[in-house]
Amino acid sequence: MAVAGKGGVGKTSIAATLVRVLVKAYPDKRILAIDADPAVGLSTALGIEVKTTLDDIRREVVAAAEGGDNKSAIELLGEARYRIFDALVETDGFSFIAIGRPEASGCYCKINAYLKEVIGILSENFDYVVIDGEAGIEQINRRVMEKVSHLLLITDSSKKGTQVIAAIRRVADELVMYERIGVIANRLPSTEVTALLDTGDLPLLAAIPSDASLAEFDLKGENVFYLPDEAAIVQGTRQALREIGIL
Repeated sequence: MAVAGKGGVGKTSIAATLVRVLVKAYPDKRILAIDADPAVGLSTALGIEVKTTLDDIRREVVAAAEGGDNKSAIELLGEARYRIFDALVETDGFSFIAIGRPEASGCYCKINAYLKEVIGILSENFDYVVIDGEAGIEQINRRVMEKVSHLLLITDSSKKGTQVIAAIRRVADELVMYERIGVIANRLPSTEVTALLDTGDLPLLAAIPSDASLAEFDLKGENVFYLPDEAAIVQGTRQALREIGIL
């Protein structure tokens, strides 16, 4: 499943909590968290120390080719595919991988193309894959998430937030193969605003109020596995997974 939305709506916190809920619900399943956002926040939210990213591997292979390595392009590509698994962080209950930052400021094309291939390779080895996507529509537009089972769109109570998820949905309908789609409204000032949210014909899976405990966790850089089960984001994320047919 992929998580998308505009920046600042708590997308990464939701993605991390999705992993937490899945790990607790399905301890016997293989679960992978992919940090596909160059802002690199999912690792912190999950308490993961990242030593190698996909972009580290890609740049090393490119450097070898440009440095006159005698291996053929096919051999180098095969090596890159093999080394993907070197970037996997195995932890209790789930695995994690990060794309890292692109080689040039503002340039995501090469790493997005590589990420698309990586997602396809890795997804075959896991029962559940949670992708924390880049804010906005870029990765959807470039078909990085070309085929996902569930597309979760995150918004806050702002008009901009709902406009962004509507834009993502329009692009996804043309470019992404997904089975189910839905909205999680996050960081709501009160439950009363839920009735005012314009999600169009998209189903509202959960409405999560602002959570002071989560804000404190974010400030301290603590991971979501230490949040209490009664925390609003945990309860809301669990509800969303039920509504969309995963739990």
